[in-house]
Amino acid sequence: MTLTGHLRELRQRLIRVLIGIAVAFVFTYYWSEDIYRLLVAPLLPHLPEEQRFIVFSTVTEPFFTYLKVGLLGAVVVALPYILYEAWAFIAPALYEQEKRVFLPVVALSFLLFVAGILFAYFVVFPAAFRYLMGFSADLLKPYVSMALYMGLVVRLLLAFGLAFQLPLLMLVLARAGIVEAGRFKGWWKYALVLSLMAGALLTPPDPLSQVLMALPLMVLYWLGVALALLFGRKGG
Repeated sequence: MTLTGHLRELRQRLIRVLIGIAVAFVFTYYWSEDIYRLLVAPLLPHLPEEQRFIVFSTVTEPFFTYLKVGLLGAVVVALPYILYEAWAFIAPALYEQEKRVFLPVVALSFLLFVAGILFAYFVVFPAAFRYLMGFSADLLKPYVSMALYMGLVVRLLLAFGLAFQLPLLMLVLARAGIVEAGRFKGWWKYALVLSLMAGALLTPPDPLSQVLMALPLMVLYWLGVALALLFGRKGG
């Protein structure tokens, strides 16, 4: 296929992806308020009993927040279709052996991303919000903005979803021969420092949230070391 043909196919597949997201958006926007309630659920038990609600400061804030929630939900719902279109576009350029590896890697990446999101929602959110809302006092009353809360939640979900890709990335690097598997084992001290830095940059500014990111990252790092040693390219 010529370069023009590849570009034409890429455009067609991008259009299909956008149509898939648009179709999913019709449903996710309808349920956007319920999705937002689900995202708020880990916070509400840690608010003062008389203030278990979320506020908005402008008349358009709820509309745009629900719009973002619906769009985020649409991307997540359409993600398997997006991955299929990416696979269909790339597959003709791959050898049979590469095809056998590529598809499981994509599937594992999706599962790890979902695992990261679930870990953030069920483990990190309750612990972090319990700690952060502990600063409430007579002179300090929490009034949580729905848009700002949504921004924090999306950032954390994406951060943990991407962080859980670490062992897969290490496996790919070792399998491709870019990094020798044994080197990962010797780099654990640097990995620890980077994990702490990632926890400080990507989570709310409280020690508990930072530790709750740094510890899983180190567990994932050692999992990546084990996978690299087992399945990485062997030295000649």
